[in-house]
Amino acid sequence: MKEKIIEQLKTVFDPEIPVNVYDLGLIYNVDILEKDVKILMSLTSPFCPVAEELPRWVKEAVLIIDEVESANVEITFDPPWGQHMMSEEAKAHLDMWNDPPMEYYYE
Repeated sequence: MKEKIIEQLKTVFDPEIPVNVYDLGLIYNVDILEKDVKILMSLTSPFCPVAEELPRWVKEAVLIIDEVESANVEITFDPPWGQHMMSEEAKAHLDMWNDPPMEYYYE
């Protein structure tokens, strides 16, 4: 079922960035307990203009899966999201190959 969930997460896009939330690295964890799914995710910024809508979009995408009865989406900023969390595919799409050093994110 995890593959189906990831497939659905890849249908959800941040409207300001043409990359899905999964490849952006915004999905921190997916827990599956039988038919219940718990997702821990972040936003690119605490000031994200779709901060209230994006978690709802994620939940709705996961609930499309027949085997899923409930989905809970929690937002965290620990650790804060950074470009280093993006997949190689996302970096290629956005032409962002030069990451700042890790110290940049955790100073």
